[in-house]
Amino acid sequence: MGYRVILGGRRRHLVQLLLPLLLLLFLVAAVLAEGRDYYDLLGVSREATTREIRQAFKKLALTMHPDKNPGDPSAHEKFLQVNRAYEVLKDEDLRKKYDKYGEKGLDEQQGGRYESWNFYRYDFGIYDDDLEIITLDSGDFEAAVNSGEIWFVNFYFPRCSHCHELAPTWREFAKEMDGVIRIGAVNCGDNNHLCRRKGINSYPSLFIYRAGQRPEKFNGERTKDNLVRFSMQFITTTITQLWQGNVFNEIEQAFSSGLGWLITFCSNTGDCLEPRTRQKLAGMLDGLVKVGWMDCITEEKLCETTALFPPGSALDKDGSVLWLNTLDSKEIYNQAMNHLPGLELLTSDSFQRKLAHHRWLVSFTFGDRSSNAASNEYKKLQAFLRDDHIQVGRVDCISDAELCQSLYIHKPCVAVFKGLGIHDFEIHHGKDVLYNIVGFARDSVRAHVTTLRPDNFPSDRKEPWLVDFFAPWCPPCRALLPELRKASIQLAGRMKFGTLDCTIHHNLCSTYNIQAYPTTVIFNGSSVHEYEGQHSADGILEFIQDLVSPSVVVLDPSSFAERVKGRAEGQIWAVDFYAPWCGPCQALMPEWRRMARLLSGQILVGSVDCQRFQSFCQSQSVRAYPEIRLYPGNTYCVHYNGWHRDSHSLRAWALSYLPRASVDLTPETFRSLVLSGRDHWVLDFYAPWCGPCQHFAPEFEVLARILKGEVWAGKVDCQAHYQTCQSAGITAYPSVRFYPYLGTRRVRMFKNTNTYMKQQHFNRKQFRMCKKTLNQPVRVSNSECKSSEFTVVYIQTLNSFFVSLNNFCYYLSLT
Repeated sequence: MGYRVILGGRRRHLVQLLLPLLLLLFLVAAVLAEGRDYYDLLGVSREATTREIRQAFKKLALTMHPDKNPGDPSAHEKFLQVNRAYEVLKDEDLRKKYDKYGEKGLDEQQGGRYESWNFYRYDFGIYDDDLEIITLDSGDFEAAVNSGEIWFVNFYFPRCSHCHELAPTWREFAKEMDGVIRIGAVNCGDNNHLCRRKGINSYPSLFIYRAGQRPEKFNGERTKDNLVRFSMQFITTTITQLWQGNVFNEIEQAFSSGLGWLITFCSNTGDCLEPRTRQKLAGMLDGLVKVGWMDCITEEKLCETTALFPPGSALDKDGSVLWLNTLDSKEIYNQAMNHLPGLELLTSDSFQRKLAHHRWLVSFTFGDRSSNAASNEYKKLQAFLRDDHIQVGRVDCISDAELCQSLYIHKPCVAVFKGLGIHDFEIHHGKDVLYNIVGFARDSVRAHVTTLRPDNFPSDRKEPWLVDFFAPWCPPCRALLPELRKASIQLAGRMKFGTLDCTIHHNLCSTYNIQAYPTTVIFNGSSVHEYEGQHSADGILEFIQDLVSPSVVVLDPSSFAERVKGRAEGQIWAVDFYAPWCGPCQALMPEWRRMARLLSGQILVGSVDCQRFQSFCQSQSVRAYPEIRLYPGNTYCVHYNGWHRDSHSLRAWALSYLPRASVDLTPETFRSLVLSGRDHWVLDFYAPWCGPCQHFAPEFEVLARILKGEVWAGKVDCQAHYQTCQSAGITAYPSVRFYPYLGTRRVRMFKNTNTYMKQQHFNRKQFRMCKKTLNQPVRVSNSECKSSEFTVVYIQTLNSFFVSLNNFCYYLSLT
């Protein structure tokens, strides 16, 4: 954003002299800012993963930390810059803001503090450098543990001594079980919300995860053998003993299902696979081959007649036999995987026909398909996706270049075709690992997200579209994609979702002035709206809901003067003065919209774009963004100086300026108006020192305004009037009780709302009050409504009050 300087006419000559100097200073500042590029500071590319960023920062921390450079007076400032770069780039939302707006889009507080050198040396990411241990975070945890593989996850905290004591054992265990089950680790220091959501309350906590089942916690002694024994019990694949009576039938059944056999032949020479090794192999090859063994001592003739199989292991599949002269489980696994057939090859002749009405996961390769680990892992996809009715195949883009070019596929990738033809597909942009691809396939076939290209881009916009402009190398982009899928399921039939890869379709992205990734745009006819909320399905849904029914009034200087300054008596406005590039402003936006919905019908909510109306904001003395103001009177405004900017805190602040709808009761007025009066009352019994009472106070005022004219609302201070509250049976604060007046006298109610006592008459006017208050139809018979003696309702929340009032009206409908 440029700077605007306005000086008087008598200083015009001074302006002419200063402008070149100001421009020079501005350019120098811009160059200096460019020199502090966060990616350059950490020595990583803009495509770096979170793990690569952590590893790069750790290396720098061990050499640049002020503790290691006591003689360098600038060490503190240098390390602050590196630490700030790390704090921003490791966070997906902050990273997106930095990529889009630079440092001006960020809150100044990131990176202001750092840990000691010892922390980075010993405690920072215990398992970041271990190849056999997969570090999971909130972005990929669910996809991993729900992929169908067995996961054993270590939830740890960096400063936990027991976690460090376990680390060498966990590494040995991971190497022992590599390929059998997945071994993971979650750093609860960096993923506090994830760990709390999973109920982790001590460290280390070790859990086994299996898709569709409850996690199992390990509570034994943390030795490698105990960990192996515990995890092996979850490998439930059957190991079949083959003998004369079942061998041919078992093999034939497996072959008819497309499965091969891995058989170990055991004699008295001692070179047979041990039971635990067989079980490991069964887990590693689950869904691909059947694992069995034959006792050649008791089945000597069978072993002799079956081609005189020698002791050892053999894989028999579709008539081909591979002899394995090793007892090492990993070697057997690798040779077996290399021997298994690869994915079904799809060609341009069969591609359209096979994908027209069936769901497929297709791997696009470019001629470099060999017996490497990746292609072997892909062989497992069919087994994992069989129950989801997703077929798996591959396309060689060297042989079928025209087909791949028509789909704008220029490099190896995996895509899901959803059974609606060859043009409705979604490309996978996550980690190229089995669990991530399986999770993507399952989500994608249920979701309604399409990979866009120039030939299917919604240029005519006859129906609403959400288009995500992204780059595959961008971590915030990859984190947003699964959230888009969730949102598309919620809005199926009402809005279409698509993604456009700006690294391939540069011109199309330039047409819409896309400058940072991800940029999410909603096209609704001629209207175009850029999404600026949180990268979550809920945030997207709230934003779309707000587009359909706006809760925040977009104000300009003219409408501000007319609607805010010239507002009618009794109207109150809350206004947010913001700048689009301002990081705290972006964080406030979804909370501001949420607050506006919560205040609907009570306070009007607006916003002013101070980048667009800079002069106007200056005339209103707006000096920083965001500036939140409340206009309760005609001559003044109130500034929000609270620490929390969430919707509920802002709402409570705004509601506190509304005129009171409830009345304060004394012991005398409680007896005369409530107990002896002829009106319905709802009372809030509170204590001034009670925190929950203070939080509930604005909720009670909302209730008082809703019921105004129908039910009186009163408040009783139980610190000042203790005897009154005690006589009313109040034992906790806040307590909300409903005192209805039924006919000729006040009804004393018992605590059991289901107990019907003596009948009393209740007139139809009073019943209509209930119906009006609840805004719901209730059938009333022609005869006079009758009621029972009711309970005085003890209520903790506003919602439960309406439930009780609903019951009250229901009782009144009884005849």
